[in-house]
Amino acid sequence: HGRRRVAKQRGQGSVSTSSSPEVRRPLDPRGPMSPAARLRKLLTERRGILTMPCCYDGLTARLVERMGFELTFMTGFGVSAAHGFPDCQLVSYQEMLDTAFQICGSLQRICCIGDGDTGYGNAVNVKRTVRGYAQAGMACIMIEDQVAPKRCGHTKGKAVVSRAEAIARIHAACHARDEGPWDICILARTDARATEGLEEALERCKAFAEAGAEITFLEAPLSEEEMKRYCREVPGYKLVNMLPSGKTPMLSHKRLEDMGFTIAAYPLTLLSSGLKAQEAALRRLLADGSSTSDLELDFETLKDVVGFNDYYREEDRYKTS
Repeated sequence: HGRRRVAKQRGQGSVSTSSSPEVRRPLDPRGPMSPAARLRKLLTERRGILTMPCCYDGLTARLVERMGFELTFMTGFGVSAAHGFPDCQLVSYQEMLDTAFQICGSLQRICCIGDGDTGYGNAVNVKRTVRGYAQAGMACIMIEDQVAPKRCGHTKGKAVVSRAEAIARIHAACHARDEGPWDICILARTDARATEGLEEALERCKAFAEAGAEITFLEAPLSEEEMKRYCREVPGYKLVNMLPSGKTPMLSHKRLEDMGFTIAAYPLTLLSSGLKAQEAALRRLLADGSSTSDLELDFETLKDVVGFNDYYREEDRYKTS
């Protein structure tokens, strides 16, 4: 990277460049600094398990990055909730894609994995979904094997497509990755444990890895032994969901790493903890209007979190004399 020098225009004020940061060159969509390449590097060079809080808009993505995490995930549950709906695929591909652009546009350093649900149709739709998420700047997309409309993996009423159709979705996703100009990693998820049993879920994960998925995700194993079997029998990088009161045991980072997991996702931590604090504040206002300052950030910190200080620095760069 070089520093951009701005020539002084005759008869006009000059642009201040005294504290100009390094200018970002347009990224080669398949180059060493593309989002997918950076994620692969992170997976290869990681020290221990990667902790991945999940975001659902530009602000929560900024917060994850601000707090020092290396990776985040655009959760369909959270995006649906932010749109006012439960996670039952009431939110469309376009709404998810719009959110993907918002999230990737808000991040400066870390990678994001996007929830691509079922791919929003047949295998051809899957390819379009993968390409759209790659263009948005996602480092990886998750494609799953539920019947559409899909729903949260820890709720009732799930159903999965046949193994053949599930594998076809992952083949299509990998073809979109390999054939197009935009690189992206593929995360393949199965929800078959709840409907078809553990053996079928394991076989699907093995088939997904063979089809070319870089990461697999067996949703909602019911015990530590099931988690260990998954890690022993399925090759490649593996993701686990850590959801309090969910179906999978909540374990420490060390235990998960020892089992063989690569990424520990926390899908609802930001959404649920945020709602809990907001409900507490609203109860006080409803009751007697007492102060909620103990539940809030101070205003200077709030301004910094949402980006005012970044804006001020950019504004100063382009002040005219």
